[in-house]
Amino acid sequence: MLESFADVEALEEHLSRPTRGVVETFQRLEGDVVILGAGGKMGPTLSRMVRRGLDAAGGRARRVTAVSRFSDPQARLALERHGVATVACDLMDEEAVRRLPDAPLVIHMTGQKFGTTDAPERTWAVNALAPAIAARRYGRSRFVLFSTGCVYPLLPVTGPGADESTPLTPLGEYANACVARERIVAYEASRSGMPLLHFRLCYAVEPRYGVIHDVARAVARGRPVDLGMGYVHLIWQRDASARAIQSLALAGSPPVALNVTGVERVPVRWLAEQCGERLGRAPVYSGVEGSEAWLWDARVSERHFGPPEATTEEAVAMVCDWIGRGGASLGRPTHFEVRDGAF
Repeated sequence: MLESFADVEALEEHLSRPTRGVVETFQRLEGDVVILGAGGKMGPTLSRMVRRGLDAAGGRARRVTAVSRFSDPQARLALERHGVATVACDLMDEEAVRRLPDAPLVIHMTGQKFGTTDAPERTWAVNALAPAIAARRYGRSRFVLFSTGCVYPLLPVTGPGADESTPLTPLGEYANACVARERIVAYEASRSGMPLLHFRLCYAVEPRYGVIHDVARAVARGRPVDLGMGYVHLIWQRDASARAIQSLALAGSPPVALNVTGVERVPVRWLAEQCGERLGRAPVYSGVEGSEAWLWDARVSERHFGPPEATTEEAVAMVCDWIGRGGASLGRPTHFEVRDGAF
């Protein structure tokens, strides 16, 4: 699935293109869809994929509503042009959330990772309070809750990585706030019977942001690539969005957890070398590979959904092609190299 994107419009058309699994999911599940926190890095193209997937599934007309503060009005207009209804809403305002449209299918994407060190109280509120409010509002809906693989601790690189049964004992305020998000929403689900899935995603990549983007830009600019977090897991954003949508069908009571990423463990040094070959620059390194890393066992999700359509090698090629041609960046580094959980 190797593609070259002429511009942002072409890239977003690709990232929002529904997979067969998405279409089949909407043929099985009925009703409208609400996407909470749809204004972030992944939300706009996921919202468009929902719209396109519903259209391809056929049947009666169904509504997709993207909910966000929408601090960027152009992002909101772009969604509406593609048939996605939008609602501007502060998701920590319980009364405002109560007025949101009903829907039997809900994807909750809201979260805050960066700025944790400076304002930990807001991080906990965004990551735990807002999802609890949403879970109370949509207690009769199927609910996919975006989480993170960082809810697990760092694990030895010689081991298999964290599976869904690994105890949640992470480092840092951000990751612990994400554990709180899962626990509090699970509590709300236990009261209402809401089918729930914890969507533990790490790391989604596309040409404008993500681990490959960060490494490729460092290589292109002659900046050192930090090897401290020696290994990563990656998944192309289109595949990650498709899995999030398909996870609506897997939500259960009691709640289900799912690691979502690529099964392959990717050495950061190898990633830098691949970027260097494609960009014509020899990588420069700092640090050495640590004995522990955030590592995830995603075999359960692969059994459910099959392998991602984009391989790691194809993802590297698509990102480097974009960066090599001077493509736009979202300017949001992942800080994947951080080992102490302080974001």
